[in-house]
Amino acid sequence: MDHSKDPRLDAVELNEENLAGAAIYGPDEERIGTVSHIHGDGGHVKVIVDVGGFLGIGAKPVSLDLGRLDVMRDENGIVHATVYMTEDELKTLPEHRD
Repeated sequence: MDHSKDPRLDAVELNEENLAGAAIYGPDEERIGTVSHIHGDGGHVKVIVDVGGFLGIGAKPVSLDLGRLDVMRDENGIVHATVYMTEDELKTLPEHRD
């Protein structure tokens, strides 16, 4: 999957409405998680990503700074993101608790 031609979201588009449910892809282009929800606003936004599991069962929620994600839309308008961490690296992060 080539993300290089997908248009990036503008800062005003980086909100809960657009990000919730977005697929997250790792450096090997494999889907490694899904955005559950976000926390914060303005300059300090945390994205809660459900990592691993199957169909949401057994997934581990972890918190990432929004700046660690490259968020874009594909040719069909579907929002997704890439991160330069593997699924195993994300799983080593502390579990996020609301």
